[in-house]
Parts: sequence; structure tokens; C-alpha cells
Amino acid sequence: VSVLKGPREEIVYVPCIYRNTGRKKPDFLATVDVNPKSLHYCQVIHRLPMPNLGDELHHSGWNACSSCFGDATKKRNRLILPSFISSRIYVVDVGTDLRAPRLFKVVNSEDVFWKCNLGYPHTSHCLGSGEIMISTLGDPAGNGKGGFILLDGETFEIKGNWEKGDKIPPMGYDFWYQPRHNVLISTEWGIPKCLGYGFDPNDLKKGRYGCRINVWDWTSHTYVQAIDVGEDAAPLEIRFLHNPAAAEGYVGCTISSAIHRFYKTEQGDWAAEKVIQVPSKKVEGWLLPDMPGFITDILISLDDRFLYFSNWLHGDIRQYDISDTRKPKLVGQVFVGGSITKGGPVTVCRDEELQSQPDPFFIKGKKVPGGPQMIQLSLDGKRLYVTTSLYSAWDRQFYPDLIKDGSVMLQLDVDTEQGGLTVNESFLVDFGKEPDGPCLAHEIRYPGGDCTSDIWV
Repeated sequence: VSVLKGPREEIVYVPCIYRNTGRKKPDFLATVDVNPKSLHYCQVIHRLPMPNLGDELHHSGWNACSSCFGDATKKRNRLILPSFISSRIYVVDVGTDLRAPRLFKVVNSEDVFWKCNLGYPHTSHCLGSGEIMISTLGDPAGNGKGGFILLDGETFEIKGNWEKGDKIPPMGYDFWYQPRHNVLISTEWGIPKCLGYGFDPNDLKKGRYGCRINVWDWTSHTYVQAIDVGEDAAPLEIRFLHNPAAAEGYVGCTISSAIHRFYKTEQGDWAAEKVIQVPSKKVEGWLLPDMPGFITDILISLDDRFLYFSNWLHGDIRQYDISDTRKPKLVGQVFVGGSITKGGPVTVCRDEELQSQPDPFFIKGKKVPGGPQMIQLSLDGKRLYVTTSLYSAWDRQFYPDLIKDGSVMLQLDVDTEQGGLTVNESFLVDFGKEPDGPCLAHEIRYPGGDCTSDIWV
């Protein structure tokens, strides 16, 4: 409860990507001013370029978070930035100057390859032990392999693999853990060398995209159960409820555009049930005759009352009341771009939800390219931040204008009483105006932790 009353966010960190844009520049970490009282509101106030080209920065995590609560020796002063494609891991010092991060250490890709036989690192979470754990999508050759890298929390040297035993899931992506229930659950996007160049519909129905969420024994580090969520579902982001006693949460399946609730059964194993289905739209002028919503990011408010997710292709962000976790209720929805806007190349022929195609989204005179993707909620639940890039190769394929014009960061106002979302028309961070040219902005992090970085134990 005290976290909900934490200070309002004043700056955020956002990885910005130049890979696949045609601009030979390194990815960088942007520090963005989000304090409305500041002279630099909605501006990038600092840029930390990485020392290499082509990394594909993606997600980030902390060296210490709420899982280390009560340990006075731990400080949240290093941001961990795994590179999705190069497999390097950057450690960034944000403790010396919160507003001007500096590079602290580089973990080279050969260490990831040789010490762990893993590659394509994705999600980073700190552990109560002080170590840092990073999930991966594959082996060094780009085949699917859902393992975990373990970093020392002081030296940031690779200690080896977290997982033990012979059984490893065939794919990986995101994960969340909950020691009270002796569990870690991981998800599956797909095989890196298949999805890495772009989305090919010919890869569907061939076992190249994920279809399960994977359950691990937290104490023994062993893979104990697979839960099927549907062929080619591609379950991506997974979130337990924040209450550490709760033995349930949600996972967003991208290609199938469904939200599944996972939960612990009376027998002590785990199960999942579909609780939300976003209907596909019958379309002309697109890659396939049916366009899925493409749920790419989900999060749960810190009070466990609301679930939010983005439909990257349809272009909307949704808010659901999850007071009854088995029956989420839609209470807020707003369109901020997407692939089905009026006047675009796509014609919607049949739509189970909308009466007409949404208008193109403009803010401060700019037509926003792309669709809503990564989301981050303020601690008090009243502001939802949104960026529009998914992954550079898929951005280039689905939204060529994103490459040309750059992505944006938006902010939605949230009604936390009744539910409801409205665009803050005075907020726009335009990454199309970067000094080195338009770039692709991805995940959003607060310096003090947020509802997707921190795990309460």
C-alpha cells in the first residue's frame, strides 16, 4: 500500500533502437523528463549511446528491487540492459547521477554463449539472493532454448545457468517468480532465427512459435510442467498479481490475441484458463485475411485491481477490472494508431467489435505511426505511459512509417474509480526528432521501480 503513495515519477529510462532503421548509429538509453512542472517536460534530457552497433536493446531490469526488501546492503543503482540480438548485456550506473546514466560494465556475448550455451537474452529480474537472472530465447546458433543466465549482483560476472537438470523448454521469453509458492513461470515467443528477420506466416503451424507456459520448481531450479495455451499462441508477457500470497496471474498471448489466467490448483500443480479473447478482424489489403489484435504487453496495477494491455495491430489499449480475476470486465479503451485506421491500406470487411474503422491518431499535429506497444503505469495508477515499437524487424515489416518517422511516447490519464482511459493531449515525446535521426523507443522504466520491474516476496 505504501508503494501506491510513492513519489510521482519525474524521469523515465527508455531504450532507443537504431538497428534495422538504415542509420548506422548505436542504440542508446534515453532519460526522459516526465515532470509537468519541469522546463524540459516531454524532452529527452540525456542519451547514453552503447559502444557497439546492432545490439537491439529491448527490456531492462534492476540489480536490486523489492525482492531484496529489508537488505540494507542492496541499492537500486544499476540498470541491466540485455541486448536481444547481439546477446551482450550492458550494466548501467544510474546511482552516480540519476538524470545522466553512465556505462558501468559490458558482459560480452561470448561469455553468454560459452558459459551458458544461451543467447538472445530478454527479461532481467533481480533475486532476493542479490543475484540477477535473465531469460533467453535460444542457444547461440538461434535455435529455441528457454534457459536463464545468472549474474553476480556485485561484479556482474556470469555465474552460469540458473536452470538445473536435463529438461529445458524448447523456447523462452519472459518470466515471473513467486517464492511463497515455490514457482517460476516462463513464456515462449518463438525460435530466434525464424522470428529474427521478421514475421513469416509460413512459420505458423510448424512449431516455430510458442504454445505453452512453463512451470519451474523455484527451489530445485527444475522444469516441472508445461501448460498448453494454444498452437502458435506466442505467450509473451507474464505477470503474477503483486500480492505475494496470490497464486495466480495473467499471460498475454500475442498471435492468438488472448489473455489467459494461470493459477495454482488444489492438487498443487498449475493450470490456465482463457479469460479474454480479442476477436480477429476480417480484412483486405494486409498480410493475412484475418488480423489479430496482437497483444504485445500487459501489466497489472499495483493494487491488483486493473489489468491493462495493448493491441499493437488493432491500435487500442484496454483496461479491465479484475476484482473477479476469473471474469475481467472491460472498463476502458482508447485507440492511438494501429493498422486499421480510416484512409489507410487496410479495409476491415467484418468486425465483431467496432461499427467503423477508427480515425488516424494525431497528437500535437503529428500523425502517430505504429500502434501501442510497451506500457508502464504510475505507482498511483493514474497515468499510463505508452511507446509504439515492438522489435525493429517487425516494426519495419508492419509499420514502415515507424522506421521513417520514429516512434513516440504517449501518456493516458486513467480513471481509477470507475475505470476509463483518455489521451493526455499535452504529452508527446517524439523520437522522430532525435539528433541522430528517428529511432525506435521500447520499454519504460522508473528509477525507483515500477509494476513490471519489481516482485514482492
